[in-house]
Amino acid sequence: MALFALGFRPFFLAAGVYAVLLMGLWLAVLQGSFSLSVLPSPIWHGHEMLFGFAVAVIAGFLLTAAQNWTGIPMPSGRPLAALFLLWLAGRLGFLLPGMPAGLVALIDLSFLPLLALALALPIHRAKQLHNYPFPILLLALTAANALVHLQALGWTSTARLGLYLATYVVVAIMVVMGGRVIASFTDNKLGTRARRWNLIERLVLPITLGALLAALIAPDSLVTALLTAIAATVHAVRLTGWYTRKFWAVPLLWILHLGYAWITLGFVLLALSAAGMGGAAVSALHAFTAGGIGVLTLGMMARVSLGHTGRLLEPAPVMTLAFVAINLAALVRVLLPLFFPAAHAPGMAIAGLLWMAAFGVFVVVYAPKLLRPRADGKPG
Repeated sequence: MALFALGFRPFFLAAGVYAVLLMGLWLAVLQGSFSLSVLPSPIWHGHEMLFGFAVAVIAGFLLTAAQNWTGIPMPSGRPLAALFLLWLAGRLGFLLPGMPAGLVALIDLSFLPLLALALALPIHRAKQLHNYPFPILLLALTAANALVHLQALGWTSTARLGLYLATYVVVAIMVVMGGRVIASFTDNKLGTRARRWNLIERLVLPITLGALLAALIAPDSLVTALLTAIAATVHAVRLTGWYTRKFWAVPLLWILHLGYAWITLGFVLLALSAAGMGGAAVSALHAFTAGGIGVLTLGMMARVSLGHTGRLLEPAPVMTLAFVAINLAALVRVLLPLFFPAAHAPGMAIAGLLWMAAFGVFVVVYAPKLLRPRADGKPG
């Protein structure tokens, strides 16, 4: 089956479909017409946005990219189908009534370590030390997931800590992946040459991890305010070096740059929150999630799916509307709690509908491409 020829196919398609269904269920929860028994609804929403939707996109990207990095075939066919079904079982475990919390945890917690192993083996065989952080970050996500499930089992009250840890690990993954592909995609398409400063590139990962760790441990401290402000500055400088006004004519490029800009804004808002600005913490969280994760994942799926199905890197015009919609969803979700807290409830509904529209367009446009063999007849 073409669907299981390479990792991006099933996981990107599932991520798009799940993004729509998940947000629809969340809006139903907010209206009081749907409830869950395994986890409190807000915890379930955060968990599934991270370990359901975001992890699916990360899995599809890494299982595809690692084959390019190492030259070693990644799981396909039945092994890939089995890995995908394990991810799917983790999602269904929360929705099926009467599922024991222990069984749900066992199924859901097994996916990320297997994904890390599938990634680590070819990286180790190819002796690519610079790619080892990816399996390690996947194991960090496993630890964050365990913190959520421990609360679902009634053993701890660590779910909130687990969700913040997961958010920050996903941000770190996006910072690494964004640094590798955004500038190169821009240069390859436009014939430009992005500016990269050695000092910035050396600082970006340690200062990102340091700032996020500080925000996790002491979110309201002056040390956190300083570190997150430095991180925001480093990311802003990095993004400035990649900038060229030419990319505004190419939707597949500006969507990626805007996604990285949301991460930068997230650090700005974290710094403001740590310095005492009320409401900035919630806005920072959604700048990272609705903005960084939502915008970058949609842009990456749109581009990678075209390239790896043997098609020209020219998306359907309607995808430009999807890119606008996802940024508007993030804008509403970030700004309303900060400046118009009284409009929080309608703002969530508007942002949710915009999110559903953006990923719904992706599914309609890209499902035929992901379900069919490559247009150029090559494997993958």
